[in-house]
Amino acid sequence: MHESNGYQNSSFTSPPAKPTPEKLFFSYFSRNKKKKKKKKGSPSRNRLVSFFHSFSGPPSLFCSLIAFKRNRTPFLFLFWEGGFEMGENGVCSVVVNGGRDVWSSSNPSSSPADHLVVMVNGIMGSATDWKFAADQFINTLSDKVIVQCSERNVSKLTLDGVDVMGQRLAEEVMEVINRRPELRKISFISHSVGGLVARYTIGRLYRPPKRKLTDEASETICDEDTRGTIYGLEAMNFITVATPHLGSRGNKQVPFLFGVPALEKAACLVIHWIFRRTGKHLFLTDNDDGKSPLLQRMIKDCGDLYFMSALGAFRRRVAYANAEYDHIVGWRTASIRRHCELPKWEDSLCEKYPHIVHEEQSKGEDNTQMSSHGDNGSDSLEEELVSGLTRLSWERVDVSFQKCRQRFAAHSVIQVKDASMHSEGADVIQHMIDHFLI
Repeated sequence: MHESNGYQNSSFTSPPAKPTPEKLFFSYFSRNKKKKKKKKGSPSRNRLVSFFHSFSGPPSLFCSLIAFKRNRTPFLFLFWEGGFEMGENGVCSVVVNGGRDVWSSSNPSSSPADHLVVMVNGIMGSATDWKFAADQFINTLSDKVIVQCSERNVSKLTLDGVDVMGQRLAEEVMEVINRRPELRKISFISHSVGGLVARYTIGRLYRPPKRKLTDEASETICDEDTRGTIYGLEAMNFITVATPHLGSRGNKQVPFLFGVPALEKAACLVIHWIFRRTGKHLFLTDNDDGKSPLLQRMIKDCGDLYFMSALGAFRRRVAYANAEYDHIVGWRTASIRRHCELPKWEDSLCEKYPHIVHEEQSKGEDNTQMSSHGDNGSDSLEEELVSGLTRLSWERVDVSFQKCRQRFAAHSVIQVKDASMHSEGADVIQHMIDHFLI
Protein backbone atom coordinates (compact mmCIF):
# COMPACT_ATOMS: atom_id res chain seq x y z
CA MET A 1 0.00 0.00 0.00
CA HIS A 2 1.60 3.24 -1.10
CA GLU A 3 1.60 6.18 1.20
CA SER A 4 -0.79 8.98 0.41
CA ASN A 5 -0.71 12.70 0.97
CA GLY A 6 -2.69 15.81 0.23
CA TYR A 7 -2.16 15.42 -3.49
CA GLN A 8 -3.89 12.04 -3.76
CA ASN A 9 -6.89 12.05 -6.06
CA SER A 10 -9.93 11.03 -4.05
CA SER A 11 -11.31 9.03 -6.97
CA PHE A 12 -8.64 6.42 -6.40
CA THR A 13 -9.31 5.78 -2.72
CA SER A 14 -11.56 2.78 -3.28
CA PRO A 15 -11.91 0.20 -6.07
CA PRO A 16 -14.38 1.61 -8.58
CA ALA A 17 -17.10 -0.38 -10.24
CA LYS A 18 -16.65 -1.60 -13.78
CA PRO A 19 -18.81 0.02 -16.46
CA THR A 20 -22.03 -1.57 -17.57
CA PRO A 21 -22.01 -3.43 -20.89
CA GLU A 22 -24.19 -0.70 -22.39
CA LYS A 23 -21.40 1.81 -21.84
CA LEU A 24 -18.68 -0.30 -23.39
CA PHE A 25 -17.64 0.39 -26.90
CA PHE A 26 -16.99 -2.67 -29.02
CA SER A 27 -14.51 -2.84 -31.85
CA TYR A 28 -13.28 -5.65 -33.99
CA PHE A 29 -10.00 -5.87 -35.88
CA SER A 30 -8.67 -8.53 -38.22
CA ARG A 31 -5.61 -8.84 -40.42
CA ASN A 32 -7.60 -11.01 -42.80
CA LYS A 33 -8.28 -8.87 -45.85
CA LYS A 34 -10.86 -11.18 -47.43
CA LYS A 35 -14.28 -11.31 -45.88
CA LYS A 36 -15.42 -14.81 -45.11
CA LYS A 37 -18.87 -16.20 -44.42
CA LYS A 38 -19.60 -16.39 -40.76
CA LYS A 39 -20.12 -19.93 -39.56
CA LYS A 40 -22.90 -20.72 -37.21
CA GLY A 41 -21.89 -21.43 -33.69
CA SER A 42 -20.74 -19.70 -30.55
CA PRO A 43 -17.44 -17.84 -30.16
CA SER A 44 -16.37 -20.60 -27.80
CA ARG A 45 -15.28 -22.56 -30.86
CA ASN A 46 -12.55 -20.02 -31.34
CA ARG A 47 -9.37 -20.96 -29.61
CA LEU A 48 -8.18 -18.52 -26.92
CA VAL A 49 -4.45 -18.24 -27.54
CA SER A 50 -2.99 -15.01 -26.32
CA PHE A 51 -4.00 -13.04 -23.30
CA PHE A 52 -6.50 -11.43 -21.01
CA HIS A 53 -5.66 -8.12 -19.39
CA SER A 54 -7.84 -5.80 -17.38
CA PHE A 55 -7.43 -2.47 -15.65
CA SER A 56 -8.78 -1.61 -12.26
CA GLY A 57 -9.65 2.05 -12.07
CA PRO A 58 -12.49 4.47 -12.59
CA PRO A 59 -15.29 3.18 -14.85
CA SER A 60 -14.03 5.06 -17.87
CA LEU A 61 -10.66 3.36 -17.52
CA PHE A 62 -11.86 -0.22 -17.68
CA CYS A 63 -10.18 -2.16 -20.41
CA SER A 64 -10.44 -5.84 -21.29
CA LEU A 65 -8.62 -7.57 -24.07
CA ILE A 66 -9.34 -11.00 -25.45
CA ALA A 67 -7.47 -12.37 -28.43
CA PHE A 68 -8.67 -15.38 -30.36
CA LYS A 69 -7.18 -17.37 -33.17
CA ARG A 70 -9.17 -19.05 -35.87
CA ASN A 71 -7.86 -20.54 -39.12
CA ARG A 72 -4.44 -19.04 -38.34
CA THR A 73 -5.88 -15.53 -38.52
CA PRO A 74 -5.68 -13.47 -35.35
CA PHE A 75 -8.82 -11.74 -34.20
CA LEU A 76 -8.73 -9.07 -31.53
CA PHE A 77 -11.81 -8.10 -29.56
CA LEU A 78 -11.46 -4.87 -27.63
CA PHE A 79 -13.82 -3.47 -25.02
CA TRP A 80 -12.99 -0.01 -23.86
CA GLU A 81 -14.19 3.47 -23.18
CA GLY A 82 -11.23 5.67 -23.99
CA GLY A 83 -8.22 5.56 -26.29
CA PHE A 84 -6.86 2.05 -26.45
CA GLU A 85 -4.25 1.10 -29.02
CA MET A 86 -2.44 -2.11 -29.79
CA GLY A 87 0.80 -1.94 -31.75
CA GLU A 88 3.24 -4.48 -33.02
CA ASN A 89 4.77 -7.23 -30.88
CA GLY A 90 1.97 -7.05 -28.32
CA VAL A 91 2.70 -3.47 -27.23
CA CYS A 92 -0.51 -2.01 -25.79
CA SER A 93 -1.33 1.50 -24.66
CA VAL A 94 -4.34 3.27 -23.20
CA VAL A 95 -5.07 6.87 -22.30
CA VAL A 96 -5.64 7.10 -18.56
CA ASN A 97 -6.48 10.41 -16.86
CA GLY A 98 -4.53 12.45 -19.36
CA GLY A 99 -1.51 10.14 -19.58
CA ARG A 100 -0.70 7.14 -21.76
CA ASP A 101 0.22 3.82 -20.15
CA VAL A 102 2.28 1.48 -22.32
CA TRP A 103 2.85 -2.18 -21.46
CA SER A 104 3.49 -5.54 -23.07
CA SER A 105 0.90 -8.28 -23.43
CA SER A 106 3.26 -10.81 -24.98
CA ASN A 107 3.73 -12.87 -21.82
CA PRO A 108 0.57 -12.82 -19.70
CA SER A 109 1.69 -15.68 -17.46
CA SER A 110 4.68 -13.79 -16.08
CA SER A 111 4.54 -11.64 -12.97
CA PRO A 112 3.47 -8.03 -13.60
CA ALA A 113 6.14 -5.44 -14.30
CA ASP A 114 7.01 -3.42 -11.19
CA HIS A 115 9.18 -0.65 -12.65
CA LEU A 116 7.44 2.57 -13.71
CA VAL A 117 9.22 4.61 -16.40
CA VAL A 118 7.85 8.14 -16.73
CA MET A 119 8.60 9.87 -20.04
CA VAL A 120 8.24 13.66 -20.14
CA ASN A 121 8.03 15.78 -23.29
CA GLY A 122 9.62 19.17 -23.87
CA ILE A 123 8.20 22.59 -24.68
CA MET A 124 5.25 22.60 -27.11
CA GLY A 125 5.51 18.80 -27.20
CA SER A 126 3.18 15.90 -26.48
CA ALA A 127 3.21 12.29 -25.31
CA THR A 128 3.60 11.10 -28.91
CA ASP A 129 7.12 12.58 -28.92
CA TRP A 130 8.20 9.56 -26.87
CA LYS A 131 6.20 6.94 -28.80
CA PHE A 132 9.22 5.39 -30.52
CA ALA A 133 11.27 5.22 -27.32
CA ALA A 134 8.34 3.84 -25.32
CA ASP A 135 7.78 1.06 -27.84
CA GLN A 136 11.49 0.17 -27.82
CA PHE A 137 11.58 0.01 -24.02
CA ILE A 138 8.52 -2.25 -23.91
CA ASN A 139 9.77 -4.51 -26.71
CA THR A 140 13.13 -4.97 -24.96
CA LEU A 141 12.07 -4.96 -21.30
CA SER A 142 8.53 -6.29 -21.71
CA ASP A 143 8.28 -8.11 -18.39
CA LYS A 144 10.06 -5.48 -16.33
CA VAL A 145 8.73 -1.99 -17.08
CA ILE A 146 5.52 -0.04 -17.55
CA VAL A 147 5.96 3.21 -19.47
CA GLN A 148 3.87 6.28 -18.69
CA CYS A 149 4.07 8.91 -21.45
CA SER A 150 2.85 12.01 -19.67
CA GLU A 151 0.11 14.06 -21.30
CA ARG A 152 -0.54 16.58 -18.54
CA ASN A 153 1.80 19.17 -20.07
CA VAL A 154 1.28 19.39 -23.82
CA SER A 155 1.23 22.11 -26.43
CA LYS A 156 0.53 25.56 -24.89
CA LEU A 157 0.34 24.09 -21.38
CA THR A 158 4.15 23.86 -21.53
CA LEU A 159 4.28 27.66 -21.36
CA ASP A 160 2.79 27.84 -17.86
CA GLY A 161 6.10 27.54 -16.05
CA VAL A 162 8.35 24.76 -14.77
CA ASP A 163 6.74 24.74 -11.33
CA VAL A 164 3.15 24.56 -12.59
CA MET A 165 4.07 21.78 -15.02
CA GLY A 166 6.00 19.99 -12.29
CA GLN A 167 2.96 20.03 -10.02
CA ARG A 168 0.75 18.63 -12.79
CA LEU A 169 3.24 15.85 -13.49
CA ALA A 170 3.49 15.04 -9.77
CA GLU A 171 -0.28 14.58 -9.57
CA GLU A 172 -0.23 12.38 -12.67
CA VAL A 173 2.55 10.17 -11.30
CA MET A 174 0.77 9.77 -7.97
CA GLU A 175 -2.39 8.67 -9.75
CA VAL A 176 -0.47 6.05 -11.72
CA ILE A 177 1.19 4.71 -8.56
CA ASN A 178 -2.09 4.62 -6.67
CA ARG A 179 -3.68 2.78 -9.58
CA ARG A 180 -0.91 0.16 -9.79
CA PRO A 181 -0.07 -1.27 -6.36
CA GLU A 182 2.41 -3.72 -7.89
CA LEU A 183 4.92 -0.93 -8.62
CA ARG A 184 8.17 -0.95 -6.65
CA LYS A 185 10.60 1.18 -8.70
CA ILE A 186 10.49 4.40 -10.69
CA SER A 187 12.61 6.10 -13.36
CA PHE A 188 12.27 9.32 -15.36
CA ILE A 189 13.32 9.99 -18.96
CA SER A 190 12.80 13.60 -20.03
CA HIS A 191 13.45 15.70 -23.11
CA SER A 192 14.46 19.36 -23.15
CA VAL A 193 12.44 21.47 -20.67
CA GLY A 194 10.80 18.22 -19.53
CA GLY A 195 14.00 17.48 -17.62
CA LEU A 196 13.52 20.59 -15.49
CA VAL A 197 9.87 19.67 -15.00
CA ALA A 198 10.89 16.19 -13.84
CA ARG A 199 13.40 17.67 -11.39
CA TYR A 200 10.63 19.79 -9.87
CA THR A 201 8.29 16.80 -9.76
CA ILE A 202 10.66 14.51 -7.88
CA GLY A 203 11.31 17.32 -5.40
CA ARG A 204 7.58 17.34 -4.72
CA LEU A 205 7.25 13.54 -4.53
CA TYR A 206 10.37 12.82 -2.46
CA ARG A 207 9.90 11.01 0.85
CA PRO A 208 12.85 11.17 3.32
CA PRO A 209 14.46 7.91 4.48
CA LYS A 210 13.05 6.19 7.52
CA ARG A 211 16.42 6.14 9.27
CA LYS A 212 19.78 7.80 8.81
CA LEU A 213 22.77 5.55 8.20
CA THR A 214 25.48 5.49 10.85
CA ASP A 215 28.77 3.61 10.89
CA GLU A 216 27.63 1.42 13.79
CA ALA A 217 24.37 0.45 12.14
CA SER A 218 25.58 0.20 8.54
CA GLU A 219 25.48 -3.60 8.56
CA THR A 220 22.05 -3.98 10.13
CA ILE A 221 19.93 -1.33 8.41
CA CYS A 222 18.56 -2.24 4.99
CA ASP A 223 19.01 0.06 2.03
CA GLU A 224 15.29 0.90 1.86
CA ASP A 225 15.51 2.44 5.33
CA THR A 226 18.46 4.70 4.50
CA ARG A 227 17.54 6.00 1.04
CA GLY A 228 14.69 8.33 0.33
CA THR A 229 11.97 7.28 -2.09
CA ILE A 230 9.85 8.88 -4.79
CA TYR A 231 6.32 8.56 -3.42
CA GLY A 232 7.23 5.24 -1.84
CA LEU A 233 9.04 3.79 -4.88
CA GLU A 234 12.74 3.05 -5.19
CA ALA A 235 14.40 5.70 -7.38
CA MET A 236 16.45 4.08 -10.16
CA ASN A 237 17.29 6.10 -13.31
CA PHE A 238 16.97 9.86 -13.82
CA ILE A 239 17.75 10.54 -17.48
CA THR A 240 17.60 13.89 -19.26
CA VAL A 241 17.96 14.40 -23.00
CA ALA A 242 19.05 17.82 -24.26
CA THR A 243 17.80 19.51 -21.07
CA PRO A 244 18.94 23.10 -20.29
CA HIS A 245 19.94 22.40 -16.68
CA LEU A 246 21.85 25.69 -16.46
CA GLY A 247 19.11 27.68 -18.13
CA SER A 248 19.34 29.45 -21.47
CA ARG A 249 20.73 32.85 -20.55
CA GLY A 250 24.49 32.25 -20.79
CA ASN A 251 26.78 32.75 -23.72
CA LYS A 252 25.96 30.26 -26.52
CA GLN A 253 23.44 28.44 -24.33
CA VAL A 254 20.91 29.02 -27.12
CA PRO A 255 23.06 28.37 -30.22
CA PHE A 256 20.69 29.95 -32.76
CA LEU A 257 21.53 33.33 -31.19
CA PHE A 258 25.07 32.77 -32.53
CA GLY A 259 26.73 33.82 -29.28
CA VAL A 260 26.11 37.50 -30.09
CA PRO A 261 25.88 39.33 -26.71
CA ALA A 262 23.35 41.88 -27.99
CA LEU A 263 21.00 39.15 -29.20
CA GLU A 264 21.36 37.17 -25.99
CA LYS A 265 20.58 40.21 -23.86
CA ALA A 266 17.59 41.07 -26.03
CA ALA A 267 16.30 37.49 -25.70
CA CYS A 268 16.26 37.84 -21.91
CA LEU A 269 14.01 40.90 -22.25
CA VAL A 270 11.49 39.53 -24.74
CA ILE A 271 11.46 35.77 -24.18
CA HIS A 272 8.39 35.95 -21.93
CA TRP A 273 6.39 37.36 -24.86
CA ILE A 274 6.92 34.07 -26.71
CA PHE A 275 7.30 31.38 -24.06
CA ARG A 276 5.55 33.23 -21.23
CA ARG A 277 6.37 32.02 -17.71
CA THR A 278 8.45 29.06 -18.89
CA GLY A 279 10.63 31.50 -20.83
CA LYS A 280 11.27 33.48 -17.66
CA HIS A 281 12.35 30.33 -15.84
CA LEU A 282 14.68 29.32 -18.68
CA PHE A 283 16.36 32.73 -18.82
CA LEU A 284 16.35 33.08 -15.03
CA THR A 285 14.44 36.36 -15.12
CA ASP A 286 11.58 35.20 -12.88
CA ASN A 287 11.14 37.01 -9.60
CA ASP A 288 7.99 35.58 -8.03
CA ASP A 289 7.25 37.31 -4.73
CA GLY A 290 10.81 38.58 -4.56
CA LYS A 291 12.26 35.05 -4.63
CA SER A 292 15.42 34.09 -6.46
CA PRO A 293 15.04 32.42 -9.90
CA LEU A 294 13.45 28.97 -9.76
CA LEU A 295 16.43 27.16 -11.30
CA GLN A 296 18.62 28.71 -8.65
CA ARG A 297 16.30 27.44 -5.92
CA MET A 298 16.25 23.97 -7.47
CA ILE A 299 19.90 23.26 -6.63
CA LYS A 300 18.99 22.91 -2.94
CA ASP A 301 16.13 21.68 -0.79
CA CYS A 302 13.53 24.40 -0.22
CA GLY A 303 11.01 23.76 2.53
CA ASP A 304 8.86 20.79 1.51
CA LEU A 305 10.47 20.68 -1.95
CA TYR A 306 13.44 18.30 -1.69
CA PHE A 307 15.02 19.04 -5.07
CA MET A 308 18.56 17.83 -4.40
CA SER A 309 17.66 15.09 -1.94
CA ALA A 310 15.31 13.63 -4.54
CA LEU A 311 17.90 13.83 -7.29
CA GLY A 312 20.45 12.18 -4.99
CA ALA A 313 18.05 9.32 -4.24
CA PHE A 314 18.37 7.98 -7.80
CA ARG A 315 20.94 5.29 -8.40
CA ARG A 316 21.83 6.83 -11.75
CA ARG A 317 21.70 10.37 -13.08
CA VAL A 318 22.40 10.63 -16.80
CA ALA A 319 22.63 13.69 -19.07
CA TYR A 320 22.50 13.11 -22.83
CA ALA A 321 23.62 16.19 -24.78
CA ASN A 322 24.10 17.19 -28.40
CA ALA A 323 27.69 18.27 -28.91
CA GLU A 324 26.71 20.22 -32.03
CA TYR A 325 23.82 21.14 -34.35
CA ASP A 326 21.35 21.57 -31.49
CA HIS A 327 20.20 25.13 -32.09
CA ILE A 328 17.87 25.23 -29.10
CA VAL A 329 19.85 23.81 -26.16
CA GLY A 330 23.61 24.30 -26.00
CA TRP A 331 26.12 21.56 -25.22
CA ARG A 332 27.29 23.17 -21.99
CA THR A 333 23.89 23.53 -20.35
CA ALA A 334 22.68 20.09 -21.49
CA SER A 335 25.75 18.29 -20.16
CA ILE A 336 26.08 20.37 -16.94
CA ARG A 337 29.65 21.45 -17.64
CA ARG A 338 31.73 24.57 -17.56
CA HIS A 339 33.15 25.75 -20.87
CA CYS A 340 36.65 24.58 -19.92
CA GLU A 341 35.31 21.09 -19.17
CA LEU A 342 33.84 20.38 -22.59
CA PRO A 343 35.74 17.36 -23.96
CA LYS A 344 37.40 16.96 -27.33
CA TRP A 345 36.00 14.24 -29.53
CA GLU A 346 36.62 12.94 -33.03
CA ASP A 347 34.34 10.07 -33.96
CA SER A 348 31.87 7.55 -32.58
CA LEU A 349 32.99 5.20 -29.83
CA CYS A 350 31.59 1.99 -31.32
CA GLU A 351 29.61 0.70 -34.29
CA LYS A 352 26.56 -0.15 -32.21
CA TYR A 353 26.10 3.50 -31.19
CA PRO A 354 27.44 5.46 -34.18
CA HIS A 355 26.31 8.82 -32.81
CA ILE A 356 27.69 8.48 -29.27
CA VAL A 357 31.01 10.38 -29.41
CA HIS A 358 31.94 10.67 -25.74
CA GLU A 359 31.02 9.15 -22.39
CA GLU A 360 32.19 9.97 -18.90
CA GLN A 361 31.15 9.39 -15.34
CA SER A 362 31.90 12.14 -12.86
CA LYS A 363 31.98 11.90 -9.09
CA GLY A 364 30.27 14.47 -6.92
CA GLU A 365 32.35 17.55 -6.13
CA ASP A 366 33.16 18.72 -2.61
CA ASN A 367 31.93 22.15 -1.52
CA THR A 368 35.53 23.27 -1.13
CA GLN A 369 36.13 22.72 -4.84
CA MET A 370 33.20 24.78 -6.10
CA SER A 371 34.96 28.13 -6.11
CA SER A 372 38.06 26.90 -7.96
CA HIS A 373 36.56 27.51 -11.41
CA GLY A 374 36.41 31.27 -11.50
CA ASP A 375 37.62 31.97 -15.04
CA ASN A 376 35.57 29.59 -17.16
CA GLY A 377 33.58 31.83 -19.49
CA SER A 378 30.38 31.73 -17.45
CA ASP A 379 28.73 34.21 -15.14
CA SER A 380 28.41 33.78 -11.40
CA LEU A 381 24.82 32.49 -11.54
CA GLU A 382 25.71 29.82 -14.07
CA GLU A 383 28.68 28.82 -11.94
CA GLU A 384 26.38 28.49 -8.94
CA LEU A 385 24.08 26.17 -10.91
CA VAL A 386 26.97 24.01 -12.15
CA SER A 387 28.46 23.78 -8.67
CA GLY A 388 25.13 22.89 -7.10
CA LEU A 389 24.22 20.14 -9.55
CA THR A 390 27.70 18.59 -9.68
CA ARG A 391 27.65 17.92 -5.95
CA LEU A 392 26.09 14.69 -7.19
CA SER A 393 27.66 12.21 -9.56
CA TRP A 394 26.52 12.28 -13.20
CA GLU A 395 26.95 10.09 -16.24
CA ARG A 396 27.42 12.28 -19.31
CA VAL A 397 26.77 11.01 -22.82
CA ASP A 398 27.69 13.32 -25.71
CA VAL A 399 26.04 12.83 -29.08
CA SER A 400 26.80 14.11 -32.58
CA PHE A 401 24.72 13.80 -35.75
CA GLN A 402 27.20 15.66 -37.93
CA LYS A 403 27.03 13.07 -40.75
CA CYS A 404 23.24 12.75 -40.69
CA ARG A 405 20.81 14.28 -43.16
CA GLN A 406 18.69 15.62 -40.30
CA ARG A 407 21.62 16.98 -38.29
CA PHE A 408 20.09 20.47 -38.14
CA ALA A 409 17.15 18.92 -36.27
CA ALA A 410 19.46 17.34 -33.68
CA HIS A 411 17.26 18.53 -30.82
CA SER A 412 14.48 16.24 -32.10
CA VAL A 413 16.64 13.50 -33.60
CA ILE A 414 18.27 12.68 -30.26
CA GLN A 415 14.79 11.81 -28.94
CA VAL A 416 13.49 10.25 -32.20
CA LYS A 417 10.52 12.57 -31.93
CA ASP A 418 9.17 11.31 -35.26
CA ALA A 419 10.14 7.75 -36.18
CA SER A 420 10.01 8.45 -39.93
CA MET A 421 11.97 11.72 -39.88
CA HIS A 422 14.33 11.26 -36.93
CA SER A 423 15.18 7.55 -37.11
CA GLU A 424 18.92 8.28 -37.10
CA GLY A 425 18.68 8.81 -33.36
CA ALA A 426 17.55 5.22 -32.70
CA ASP A 427 21.02 4.22 -31.48
CA VAL A 428 20.77 6.83 -28.71
CA ILE A 429 17.51 5.25 -27.51
CA GLN A 430 19.14 1.82 -27.69
CA HIS A 431 22.05 3.14 -25.62
CA MET A 432 19.56 4.24 -22.93
CA ILE A 433 17.94 0.81 -22.89
CA ASP A 434 21.22 -1.12 -22.80
CA HIS A 435 22.47 0.89 -19.82
CA PHE A 436 19.12 1.15 -18.05
CA LEU A 437 19.23 0.00 -14.44
CA ILE A 438 16.39 -2.43 -13.75
